Amino acid sequence: MAEAANKKEQKARVSMPEQEPKVRARNFLEVPTGYTVKMAQEEASRCLQCKKPGCVEGCPVGVDIPGFIDLIAQGDMTGAIRNLWSKNALPAVCGRVCPQESQCEGKCIVGKKGEPVAIGNLERFCADYERANGTGELPPKAPPTGKKVAVVGSGPSGLTVAGDLIVKGHDVTIFEAFHKAGGVLVYGIPEFRLPKDIVAQEVNFLERLGVKIECNAVVGRTVSLDELFAEGYDAIYVGVGAGLPKFMNIPGENYVGILSANEYLTRANLMKAYKYPEVDTPIPLGKNVVVLGAGNVAMDSARTAMRLGAESVKIVYRRSRDEMPARAAEIHHAEEEGIELFLLTNPTRYIGDANGRLSGMECLRMELGEPDASGRRRPVPVKGSEFEIACDLCIVAVGSGANPLLTSETPDMKLNKWGNIAADEKNGKTTKHGVWAGGDIVTGAATVILAMGAGRQAANSIHDYLTLGW
Repeated sequence: MAEAANKKEQKARVSMPEQEPKVRARNFLEVPTGYTVKMAQEEASRCLQCKKPGCVEGCPVGVDIPGFIDLIAQGDMTGAIRNLWSKNALPAVCGRVCPQESQCEGKCIVGKKGEPVAIGNLERFCADYERANGTGELPPKAPPTGKKVAVVGSGPSGLTVAGDLIVKGHDVTIFEAFHKAGGVLVYGIPEFRLPKDIVAQEVNFLERLGVKIECNAVVGRTVSLDELFAEGYDAIYVGVGAGLPKFMNIPGENYVGILSANEYLTRANLMKAYKYPEVDTPIPLGKNVVVLGAGNVAMDSARTAMRLGAESVKIVYRRSRDEMPARAAEIHHAEEEGIELFLLTNPTRYIGDANGRLSGMECLRMELGEPDASGRRRPVPVKGSEFEIACDLCIVAVGSGANPLLTSETPDMKLNKWGNIAADEKNGKTTKHGVWAGGDIVTGAATVILAMGAGRQAANSIHDYLTLGW
């Protein structure tokens, strides 16, 4: 047995094919092109089927990872997707955008002596295979309970709550402010990383299960939470995300050519501005583009700017590479596509021309000092190190705040000092009776899978409330 396990461990990880960097840097097609059946089975055979799988502990929604991977290895693709759906309503999404390297794959035993099993790639394969070859059969649902649940926001946490509660027999309606469901999955993540058709098909899966979706419904403006209760809803889940842009408040911030990543990516993604003039949504174009920040949103913004024809794209970040919060794969892809990293660099002021348009940025070199409250070493300015970067477009991707539209109209729901909804971290209960919350509106900007994990906990709590009482 030990020898067989050792042989499995020594197999090389199966790489997923990708578009060539110089080609993909100028198109919006998906970068990785997916596993074949043979590739997926070969990669699945690397799994050791551990008795105490650390990978499952690392998954916020508790997917039975060894189980679905074993089914792939056996060639039972239908069984594999059924296994996944029992814990995750959005496998095609998670397989593409989850930070597996710091979650499930980060705890993979195979990764102790080599590369971990490509759990994310296999999850994506399952969902894609089902979409192309599946029968369309839906998972079983419990008998109707007669209870109605309103889900505010159709991002990853809201979709998870809806998917969990619809199969438990409850009537579920999602209220979405935009004209298309998906939340950050459609307005925040670019086509080349998560195609809109994939999100639409995941949403359609929930609709086929019976979830109703009302778009262009701005809860907090067109209808209040109390009015939803008056309309007959028994419980409400709030998952409106953290969509309030943040800026750095440095001189010159009002020059034309400076905008938030929230606006830039929403125009490009949800409103398809990258197809202008075919789609009549204008978007600022720059020859020399600077992106401030180093998270996944910054990488998405920089790579979008490159695809929109920029001659140069620079990411400016005040810490070192080790502190960059973006996924390693996204940083790698960005560099492959010709995006430059200006690390240990902090912008101090914007420079404009006589017409009030951005023409450059003054920056200061930094060095790392002692750790700050986040545990990362604090960047300290290097005196006399000022220099300028020429740019005609700056995209600010330094984080986002709580969406205030709903919370400002709900005074009996407690907020924390950052404006996020105060909710029990174990079950998502808020201070307002019958209302739960989760995802970025509670935690601040985080990952898709963490939002889904919060949704899963809240859904279980809502089900208990609807069947057992508060």
